[in-house]
Amino acid sequence: VQMAAYRDPQLIPTLLDMIKNAEHPENLHVGICWQHGEDEPTDIFLDAGFTIEGFEEDQRVGGATVLNVVHPTGAKLSVIDLHFHKTKGACWARNQIQQLYSKEKYTMQLDSHHRFVESWDTVVIDMLEGLRAKSPKPLLTAYIPSFDPENDPAGRVMDPWKMDFDRFIPEGAVFFIPSTIDNWKELTEPMRARFFSAHFAFADGIFAEEVQHDPEYFFHGEEISIAVRAYTHGYDLYHPHRLIAWHEYTRKGRTKVWDDHTTAQRNKGRVELDWVQRNDLCHKRNRILFGMDGEDQSQIDFGKYGFGTQRTVLEYEQYAGISFKYRGVQQK
Repeated sequence: VQMAAYRDPQLIPTLLDMIKNAEHPENLHVGICWQHGEDEPTDIFLDAGFTIEGFEEDQRVGGATVLNVVHPTGAKLSVIDLHFHKTKGACWARNQIQQLYSKEKYTMQLDSHHRFVESWDTVVIDMLEGLRAKSPKPLLTAYIPSFDPENDPAGRVMDPWKMDFDRFIPEGAVFFIPSTIDNWKELTEPMRARFFSAHFAFADGIFAEEVQHDPEYFFHGEEISIAVRAYTHGYDLYHPHRLIAWHEYTRKGRTKVWDDHTTAQRNKGRVELDWVQRNDLCHKRNRILFGMDGEDQSQIDFGKYGFGTQRTVLEYEQYAGISFKYRGVQQK
């Protein structure tokens, strides 16, 4: 399980709910990029019943300290211990987590503010395996339904959601909006999807190696780039037709990375770049990746962060009904 957490008080409740509702918690290996401050000491894990078995300076993540944490159920956590000033953004954090992948059969990417249905692990594995006859490389992903920590479980939305095209933003990235899968009660399997959600994705474990997050991305552009890169690597995208988990969308009153990584903090030497600088570089990189606005794609060698060879970007555009060059979308 890949989980990026930025100063999030929902991290521990999310972990406990995930473990409690797993049918086989002993199979869980959760990689966490824990971007936190002094107000979140390691005691938060101990107070929640976890045991810290040790730590190591892990070269897979640039020599950062990785805490080895275990739960009485046998669930294991590998926690990249990072001060929030040292992060380079959400995509960088997700990339760090992917370096901890150790050949597990499946991988699931989440945020750190979720709740889960009972036996969610069996549900999602059965759902993925049920697609094998029609797809050798299925990928389950969606903007999953919402929950409200202040009104839980009463505030949980009980209909599964899909992702719809919203708009091209001026900087070039594609935005999406969730909507209810209208006929979900009649469905017997997941529905085909066009887009990728960074807060819920489940696939074969090798996905964590084949389609890694570009650490030079900051935030926006993440989801459309992964959608197309996954598609061109041969993955077929699907939205779950049944509930698996819930996501908190508002995070109201929480500190975000753009609250901390300000120009003032950069001038004080606390952060390397402010969030606006990282954001601008990310949008430029995304436009180059897709050749938008006349950008020459050859000016960056994206390497493993580029497109796959099993399908073309044009095939994705025809499949999804959008055009990057024209910032266009088919009406249907």
